[in-house]
Amino acid sequence: MQIEVYSKDGKKTGRSVELPDDIFAVEPNDHVIYLAVKQFLAAQRQGTHKVKTRAEVKGASRKLHRQKGTGGSRKGNIRNPLYKGGGTIFGPKPHSYDIKLNRKVKDLAKISALSYKAKENALMIVEDFSMEAPKTKEAAAVINGLNLSKKRTLFVLPSYNENVQLSFRNMPTVLGVLLADINTYDIVNSDVLLLTENAAKIFSEEEAPAEA
Repeated sequence: MQIEVYSKDGKKTGRSVELPDDIFAVEPNDHVIYLAVKQFLAAQRQGTHKVKTRAEVKGASRKLHRQKGTGGSRKGNIRNPLYKGGGTIFGPKPHSYDIKLNRKVKDLAKISALSYKAKENALMIVEDFSMEAPKTKEAAAVINGLNLSKKRTLFVLPSYNENVQLSFRNMPTVLGVLLADINTYDIVNSDVLLLTENAAKIFSEEEAPAEA
């Protein structure tokens, strides 16, 4: 699959990058995408919810009145869950929401999400560029030049570049990530996947040994 490379001004450079069909042209599997997104969102939950049981709420432990002879119902102490201010029965306790997902399933979900982007023509490659200092104005000029100002963009870099990442960090519609850190949720949640030229070439370099 050949994808054209654009300059940061939004013009075609005349170059293209060959992306492997094993990653960008497979038949997407919707179910594994659902599982990967579900796992990602579940992992964001802190799980710190907590209520007090009858053993933890404040109150005396004495029996309110004798068992028989009052004409009323039997009663224990004031911390009984049936009373206002009493403990909670079967309330939430701190726990993790993490879901186990096999590595092959997660990889297939990521490949399926990437294939969807290629299928929907929502994949772009921009030439590599650098910045002398962090400037959001310059980052916005790149996004505007590529006509992506009104689209949620996942901007993928091959390696950490402090000035570039700090420049894009202030833009609400752009999420800058390293190639090693991309996940299925971020791909699905974006309107456009924007790769730098070197980041795109890494896919082909990783595919070559497998073919050999």
